[in-house]
Amino acid sequence: MQLSSIYLSPNTVCPFRQHVLSNHTTRILLGQLIYDSFAQYLVTEKGYDEDLLTLAPDSLDFCCKGLVLDIEEGNFLKLAEDGTVLRASHGTKSMTSEELLETFGRREWKHFNTISGMISRSAQYYLYDNYFDLPGALLCARVVDSLDQHDDQKKYDFWKDMVAAIQHNYKISAFKEDCGTYFPEVKNHPDKYLQRCPESVKKWLKQLKSAGKILLLITSSHSDYCRLLCEHILGNDFEEYFDIVITNALKPGFFSHTPNQRPFRTLENDEEQEALLSLDKPGWYSQGNAIQLYELLKKMTGKLDPKVVYFGDSMHSDIFPARHYSNWETVFILEELLGDKVTVPVETESEPLEKKGKYEGHQLKAPYFVSKQWGSFFVDRLPGLENAEETLVRTWSCRCITTYSTIAIPSLEAIAAHLSL
Repeated sequence: MQLSSIYLSPNTVCPFRQHVLSNHTTRILLGQLIYDSFAQYLVTEKGYDEDLLTLAPDSLDFCCKGLVLDIEEGNFLKLAEDGTVLRASHGTKSMTSEELLETFGRREWKHFNTISGMISRSAQYYLYDNYFDLPGALLCARVVDSLDQHDDQKKYDFWKDMVAAIQHNYKISAFKEDCGTYFPEVKNHPDKYLQRCPESVKKWLKQLKSAGKILLLITSSHSDYCRLLCEHILGNDFEEYFDIVITNALKPGFFSHTPNQRPFRTLENDEEQEALLSLDKPGWYSQGNAIQLYELLKKMTGKLDPKVVYFGDSMHSDIFPARHYSNWETVFILEELLGDKVTVPVETESEPLEKKGKYEGHQLKAPYFVSKQWGSFFVDRLPGLENAEETLVRTWSCRCITTYSTIAIPSLEAIAAHLSL
């Protein structure tokens, strides 16, 4: 995936999604914290095996974006663009080519039509596509291992407990109440888990705003946690970078829900106030919907059809819904571009040349981004035919990138210097 250039017209609206830049060490520490926050709850509140609390750092290699958990079967799957299972594990144990063919054959995975149409999740499967919930994949895999060891189960019923663990640690009130494991640790040791925003990115944001662009910050995090992150990453003056800040956006619902289903609310001391009938001016808001936001952007730009360029790092919560429901231009922040050594052509007959981006930078070495167990995020070989060159196929994740993102970049740093005005 490469980027040549992106054109921002004078009336382009350029929202900037909060994005924590991570290096190798920070990623591991954050992954361990997220894993621990879920595991502590399962063990102390739900009675799961205490062995889940012990985590070897190299076991995080299991965590690979694009995996799908078949909840009832306890299987993790890596899918080709046509739904064929390229790799799979039962719990943490990888299936051999023979086991893959015996279990799945060379046919579309049973839920593929459902998941591929809307980049969705359901009670039957879960798609892991961002680093914030990815350590939960390793925990679920280890839960399956533990249940197999003690109960020899064929069907699994642990997912409701995993959801409870996520809700306990990430609920809106958790930051204020010092609830769970995650928020208290980040509040007490932000330097351990967060990276400062590079000066090149801060300079670029200031230039965009000075040039008349409207900058938005849209995050599903609650306002108190958002403030902690932004003050640490951008500085105490972070609000000066943005015209509009929207917290607790609850994406992807922010894009798919109507104003009646999810109105905007003002905030007072981080507490949500009564619903607004319309959005009339810039400011800091909570919840909301893309429809009323776009009406405000029309007023602010004086344009009937202002162009929006939306940056995000989750296909499920950001890129797919912004493109599918709002038809915004989307920039996918995909750190796998830094470490995946496989080159994959992005051109397809259905995409016009001007829509394809190219990033022409130096290829950085970041082994952590490439899972040894799961291989390339972008391509893989069909099981049982590993020695045949023609068996190299694109992953479903790769297909989603070319379908729903205008361009894909490894980081904001990669384009900040090139797009400085």
